[in-house]
Amino acid sequence: MRDHGGNLDAAMARYGGQDWIDLSTGINRRPYPLPAIPDIAWTALPTQTAKARLIEAARLAWHVAAPTKALSLAGAQAAIQLVPLLRPTGRAVVLTPTYNEHAACLSAHGWHLTEAAGLDALHGADLAVVVNPNNPDGRRWLPERLLALAEAVGFLVVDESFADATPELSLLSRALPPNVLVLRSFGKFYGLAGVRLGFAFGAAAVIDRLEAMAGPWPVPGPALHIGALALADTAWAEAMRHQLAADAARADRLATAAGWPLTGGTPLFRTYHTPDAAAAQHHLARHRIWSRIFPYSRHWLRLGLPGPEAEWDRLAAALRA
Repeated sequence: MRDHGGNLDAAMARYGGQDWIDLSTGINRRPYPLPAIPDIAWTALPTQTAKARLIEAARLAWHVAAPTKALSLAGAQAAIQLVPLLRPTGRAVVLTPTYNEHAACLSAHGWHLTEAAGLDALHGADLAVVVNPNNPDGRRWLPERLLALAEAVGFLVVDESFADATPELSLLSRALPPNVLVLRSFGKFYGLAGVRLGFAFGAAAVIDRLEAMAGPWPVPGPALHIGALALADTAWAEAMRHQLAADAARADRLATAAGWPLTGGTPLFRTYHTPDAAAAQHHLARHRIWSRIFPYSRHWLRLGLPGPEAEWDRLAAALRA
């Protein structure tokens, strides 16, 4: 199984206990309040009307420019798994280090994979992948840089799963070139990862092919309902951006005081440089706080942001120890 955060069951099996705070992901621990879900969302197949309502809410929330077309899917992960099938296999270049599913899915479908450390190294790729802002180091690129990159590659995938808190980075308000596909996650910013909802945006020909591969009901009725209501609540989203910015600064102060300088991050997660990441993870786990470390770094430890004040208190106590 590929290395991911969110593996809380492994932490519980190793360290015991039940009252854990899972900071191993970048999922917002101040989630959008769940609305009442009508019975028909459970009992009937998802309708075209419900799908269209969700897409319209997404277009308005993310200021999607015409004529970009949108498709809702079972999380951004569902789109990542279909991307390798969009074009004939060739040379794929992924900007790394980043979310490892992009490279894994491309390799599994026969793409010749290369990893790159900078944007210029993606030039000439048949398919290039950029996560913006990047996970786990928080690197970010303005839309102009990525649109210029699109002119130098065959096909560009931009994963904006963590872009809700930094909307100025998004390509969606621009006219997308026909060789650009933008992916968005719903569950991270809205704190409802279990809803399994994501989106793909691009030219009609690309989205139509994705839709054909995804099948007629890729998103269940309850997710369509929750997503449409949450995305339409722009006041909640704006308030949450301010909250997360304050929370990120608060986490940085705690980590800096513990001797862990900031490596990078987004308003949804922070990555710190520790003397020994495995030892730091073990220390936090003794306080039933689960964190994320990476096989390619002995020093990087990533923390999501606590939500309720009791979680902040426990993190502060663990870092003081």
